[in-house]
Amino acid sequence: MNTLTLPEHPTLADFQRYVEQMEHERGFSDETILHSFMLLVEEVGELAKCIRKDDDIMRMDANKQHDDNAAHEVSDVFSLLLSIANRLGVDIEQAFRDKEAINSTRTWTN
Repeated sequence: MNTLTLPEHPTLADFQRYVEQMEHERGFSDETILHSFMLLVEEVGELAKCIRKDDDIMRMDANKQHDDNAAHEVSDVFSLLLSIANRLGVDIEQAFRDKEAINSTRTWTN
């Protein structure tokens, strides 16, 4: 039975709580950080493949039709990143704010 819900306009904290509850409900709460990280790397690879399929320079097979959905791959990456943050006790919103405060003082070149 699915008892999981997200608010209409969820915060990052809402997403983190949702993933924590989802993992518990689906029996994934005992997964190790290493296992979650390896799954994240796999999903990033799937996203890269999806992106590459649409790139004119790096296309694998110009004649092949691809129906992969980049949005699904991004969602998988996001979910696993939240899972890892939860296991490490990282509040993603606060971590982002803290790191952006540091980054905003740097000189960036391109």
